[in-house]
Amino acid sequence: MAKNPLHTPLCDMLGIEFPIIAFTHCKDVVNAVVNAGGFAVLGEAMHTPDEIAADIKWIRSRVGDKPFGIDLVLPASVPPTGDLDELRKKIPESHWNFWLDMKKRHNIPDPRGQVALHQWGGLNQEIARKQLDVLLEERVPVICSGLGNPAFILKTAHERGIKVFGLVGKARQAKKEAEAGVDAIIAQGIDAAGHTGPVGTFSIVPECVAVAGDTPVIAAGGVTTGQHLAAALCLGAVGVWTGTLWLASRESDNDMIIKEKLIAATADDTVYSDCISGFPMRILKCTWTDEWAKDGAPKVLPAPYQMLLSSDYIQAANDHRRPDLMTEAAGQGVRFITAMKPARQIVFDMVAEALGVFEDLTGVAPE
Repeated sequence: MAKNPLHTPLCDMLGIEFPIIAFTHCKDVVNAVVNAGGFAVLGEAMHTPDEIAADIKWIRSRVGDKPFGIDLVLPASVPPTGDLDELRKKIPESHWNFWLDMKKRHNIPDPRGQVALHQWGGLNQEIARKQLDVLLEERVPVICSGLGNPAFILKTAHERGIKVFGLVGKARQAKKEAEAGVDAIIAQGIDAAGHTGPVGTFSIVPECVAVAGDTPVIAAGGVTTGQHLAAALCLGAVGVWTGTLWLASRESDNDMIIKEKLIAATADDTVYSDCISGFPMRILKCTWTDEWAKDGAPKVLPAPYQMLLSSDYIQAANDHRRPDLMTEAAGQGVRFITAMKPARQIVFDMVAEALGVFEDLTGVAPE
């Protein structure tokens, strides 16, 4: 029997059985993946400090001593502070007019309630810092930085026994963060959902491995199958970071309309655009992305102003459950999401597929 190829240094670092990290905005997915032997990271960039503290308590009550992570965005390029009214006043009138014209032509209603994106950590550094303080106080096992270099928190985090992972989209970012002392680098290709860099996964992962030294590299971007997991390990990664994979899971709290759109989608149904937040990201095509891609559309605003501009659209689409308007961050591996499976089964299916790949390649069954 051959050594188990899925037992990697990431498993030893985190005390997990499988080198699979689930990034999700749903606590139930975190619970299911962690208790199935994987690792999970909860995205909290759009939650208040009190909500983050409550979510951490909820997770701990269900996973016990098993480790988990929390993801925030820590961009240095946004204003240090500023309330919503101040920030919104800086959006040019031409951009407001473009949105109002779109709203009229597509019969887009007003949001019904509070706009969730108005408390996004990427709006200003003050919001992000207050969110981060909760993670440090609660001593969460792992802090992940989805946007921005987390070097400035390393000393404080490490003093509290907290590991810090950084997401990067370029090899030079990986080198810089490795030299700063992050505990792991998540090398994310343009295939990925959400905010990501311009380089493909099969290029960025080995590039980051080559410059990261002893810092482990985790592969991200389009990873939705056991074949992807096996390929990532062959590229030198110690595991995979997955996000789109969990959006249509049974535990996911996504709207059923979004789940059905994801199951029906292929890579061609995604688009790489900065028109949502001002940062490049991959999402499902929708009315908003189509309009901003047209000739004559105004220039996309830098963060956080573009996010403020798009937030009413996103909230209205979700509140009124308009399939033609609704969107979701989705990677190019979305084609392989074909059913609403329990998260536990998704973990085990990925493991079985990956082990099957290695057995086919070597002719020897792993332990």
